[in-house]
Amino acid sequence: MPCPFHQQQPDPFGEPRRKDGVLVNNFQGNPVPMLLRHEDVRRAAKDWQQFSSDAPFKVPIPTEEDVRTVRQLPLEVDPPEQQEYRAIAEPYFNRAKLPEVITQMETLVEQLVTDAQSRDSLEIVREFAIPLQSRALAILLNMPQSEADIWISWGTHVFREGDGTSKGAALETYTNSLLDRAQANPGTDFFSGLTQARFQGRPLTREEMLGFCSIVFAGGRDTIINSVSGIIWHLSAQPADFSFLREDPKRIVGASEEFFRVLSPSTHLARLCKAPVNIHGIDVAAGKFVSLNFAAANYDETVFEAPEEVRLDRRPNPHVAFGFGAHLCLGAAHARLVVRTLLKSLCDRVERIDTLEAVDKYENETSYRRRLAFDRLTVRLVAR
Repeated sequence: MPCPFHQQQPDPFGEPRRKDGVLVNNFQGNPVPMLLRHEDVRRAAKDWQQFSSDAPFKVPIPTEEDVRTVRQLPLEVDPPEQQEYRAIAEPYFNRAKLPEVITQMETLVEQLVTDAQSRDSLEIVREFAIPLQSRALAILLNMPQSEADIWISWGTHVFREGDGTSKGAALETYTNSLLDRAQANPGTDFFSGLTQARFQGRPLTREEMLGFCSIVFAGGRDTIINSVSGIIWHLSAQPADFSFLREDPKRIVGASEEFFRVLSPSTHLARLCKAPVNIHGIDVAAGKFVSLNFAAANYDETVFEAPEEVRLDRRPNPHVAFGFGAHLCLGAAHARLVVRTLLKSLCDRVERIDTLEAVDKYENETSYRRRLAFDRLTVRLVAR
């Protein structure tokens, strides 16, 4: 059915994607061509020899050299080293598939939903989505929930909400303390794993450990928060979709993928051109950047029929919300578990969701304005 999200703001990349396949935007004073078509984004994401991630601080957009001092791993490195770094973190992120972790996640979500139902109103972003993201991450990393209490205080983004420079320094101080504690008394948590891991036959340096910590805390935070708030708002705005999921819980898996496509919580990431390249008539010199625009690719009409409609039974659904190629999102299984568990709990326990206040959140750039999710979303969850 028509997506109320896009009735308020149609796909901002639709016209340039259809017409040119590329849109040049000025990011921090630098013109960066954004690849907009599904085929182009996937091809570039696989071609790391030409479109490299070996660009510390510059793969995220806007760049982050002013808010952190370490290269994020395994995000900002190319294969084959990228695959070796990824193998260090992967066992912890694959915990999202373990029965005991799934059970813990179900318990967490049920507690949050039950608490929400006991209240006359709830602000979803800060009173639900941030606690869910933080406490779910603690489960994934095998950390005590007392640490999640600290993470909740960081807001929607560890760098970009508030004073990013001071927050970045505080994050590195905090993660250093976690690593110091893990080295002195190692356990079975992610940070202990880093202190015991080996890369190419040697222990990780502290800088490498901090690089893993940076992506763990920054990489999947606002994306999950935006996904959770966007999904809850959609189910409020489209009760027929809510009923559709309640009729058959097996529909939740496919619906989750459609929500990831529609919401595309990560707009794009940069790639460094290793050699000169022409992008749909635009010359890009070696050493300059292009952007892989996953959000635009997820609305490519040549791949997705009626892309601005939410079809919770969409098949096939080859979205690139988690990227593509070697740098496919390390936390994809975790994000999927969070969203599936949330949808199941809402279907089981909630009759309807009443939106009381919604304040949109936008990504404002020189050549586009993209609606992300919400700065504030206040709802009432009516129990079944």
